[in-house]
Amino acid sequence: YIVLMSFFVSAVCGYMAGLIGSSNSPLSGIGILVVIGAALLLVIGVKPYVSADTGKALIAFALFTTAVIFNVAAIANNNLQDLKTGQLVDATPWKQQVALVIGVIAGAFVIPPVLDLVNHAYGFVGAPGAEARPNPLPAPQAGLISSLAKGVIAADIDWSLIRIGAVIGVGIILLDEILRRNTKHMHVPPLAVGLGIYLPTQSTLMIVVGAIVGWFFDQRANRTPKPEATKQLGVLLASGLIVGEGIIGVVISAMVVFSGKDFPLSLVGPAYQTAGIIIGGIAFAVIAFLLYRWVLRMATARSA
Repeated sequence: YIVLMSFFVSAVCGYMAGLIGSSNSPLSGIGILVVIGAALLLVIGVKPYVSADTGKALIAFALFTTAVIFNVAAIANNNLQDLKTGQLVDATPWKQQVALVIGVIAGAFVIPPVLDLVNHAYGFVGAPGAEARPNPLPAPQAGLISSLAKGVIAADIDWSLIRIGAVIGVGIILLDEILRRNTKHMHVPPLAVGLGIYLPTQSTLMIVVGAIVGWFFDQRANRTPKPEATKQLGVLLASGLIVGEGIIGVVISAMVVFSGKDFPLSLVGPAYQTAGIIIGGIAFAVIAFLLYRWVLRMATARSA
């Protein structure tokens, strides 16, 4: 099952990553199908022949199987996107492959301790011991896949909800196709709609805000002498903000673990939490505005 599904999943995800980028690859949606398939196989082929108290072991096995296939798909995403980018800049494919292999090996050594560090610092919603943490990190995708595995193996899943979701998905795909054929700019990406349905607002709100900010920046960039170059600088700035946020998050997690304090950088008490969120949000908006103004000025100066 792992070999067969890895082949199909990597083909689909890799194709989409090479076509429109790994951020638009349907990895989560395919992962849902994978975990349901793995759980059903265990229910049909294993559960009748083992004792009733092995349910948790079967769930764990289904999740491990899904994790392996997820890793294969993620590597396919990375490979295809990198190879496509390399083709655009005339890179040497075999050298890219060597770098990708090194990246996979390095990731295998780096990612587990980082996740373990974050888990010790905050915990993840739904994970063992998370209820004892004051602010466990949400993991909606992992929670959904885990719930599906538990529901299928325990035979208490509501299949009607899955059927309704499938019907909604087909309807959205048809609507998107109709809009694409009859309008110039309007369409409804099924993947984006699906993510918006099952991801919580706190996970998707900033994506919407970022899209709006990006649209305004693109409109301003169109009035510069070199619009495309200016937009690329904006993308680089946004990418830097995302990467920087991730690095700072890991650093703060390490401080939480090694200091033994939930808020090692706090200067005031919890009574100022709301004020801190408001002030921090305003400060972030101002800094982002100034950075994008700096990018626009730099792009204008380069084209002069």
